[in-house]
Amino acid sequence: MNALPARPVLVDTSAGRAIAAAPPSAPAIAETKILPLKTPRGRRSTQLMSIGSEIASATIPPLLVLAVLLLVWQLATSGPDAALPSPTKIWTESNDLIVSPFFVNGSQDIGLGWRVITSLERVFYGFGLAAAVGVVIGAVIGQSVWAMRGLDPIFQVLRTVPPLAWLPISLAAFRDSGPSAVFVIFITAVWPVIINTAVGIRNIPQDYRNVADVLRLNPLEYFWRIMIPAAAPYIFTGLRIGIGLSWLAIVAAEMLTGGVGIGFFIWDAWNSSRLSDIVVALIYIGVVGFVLDRLVALAGRIATHGTSA
Repeated sequence: MNALPARPVLVDTSAGRAIAAAPPSAPAIAETKILPLKTPRGRRSTQLMSIGSEIASATIPPLLVLAVLLLVWQLATSGPDAALPSPTKIWTESNDLIVSPFFVNGSQDIGLGWRVITSLERVFYGFGLAAAVGVVIGAVIGQSVWAMRGLDPIFQVLRTVPPLAWLPISLAAFRDSGPSAVFVIFITAVWPVIINTAVGIRNIPQDYRNVADVLRLNPLEYFWRIMIPAAAPYIFTGLRIGIGLSWLAIVAAEMLTGGVGIGFFIWDAWNSSRLSDIVVALIYIGVVGFVLDRLVALAGRIATHGTSA
């Protein structure tokens, strides 16, 4: 028998092994250049650079704007006849409130950190109650046409009442500043939760309702497995509005009811002509309000798998 002609073989010189064999009639194949793969360390470096770029793009513009605002503020209030304190004056007069927010020198002489925690505790109770009641009532209104016709006009009237207008009623009913403040938070935050939940329930696709009929879900199962997940983006929109209104309401209520909250601190500082302390307290209020909104938004994205804003 005639020996078969030898086949040219491509060899990976780095590993010393054959890669492929060309057919007998194939022409000579040019040398193949093998590109090295990126190492895991290289991928980690790329990911870290990407994360750092995203953080920088999210933080640098606000910091630049803040620096410009502080500069303008300093220039506008640096004169001897300025009515408002400058940033440097605020730092000098209220340094203890900025650097040590959790000091305790007495029953009323405490840091702003403790005052914020006291206010947040009241917000937690009032907003938590408003969220639970608002979701249930909103689901009933969204599911029942008769409930919507009967309750929606009443709720639309009540939600326009300013939060502080409820304070005398709550003081007369509870005879204590703590429960009265919690009630004001509840009555302020419950309306956006009810309205947004009702809208979300009414917008549930008919296909979801048909699936519930096929599975023969009872009302409680339908509520937890169909209604709440389908209306979750609307519900969390109402919760974000409600948490912002709750934080506004507690600060205003504490100005009148007293105690150790952040609202009473602002009113007490005004009576003592401590404008620098008021500005620092306002910064605390704004930062805490922003954090509360971000936390509710994060919970909404987790619960709705990114469909909630």
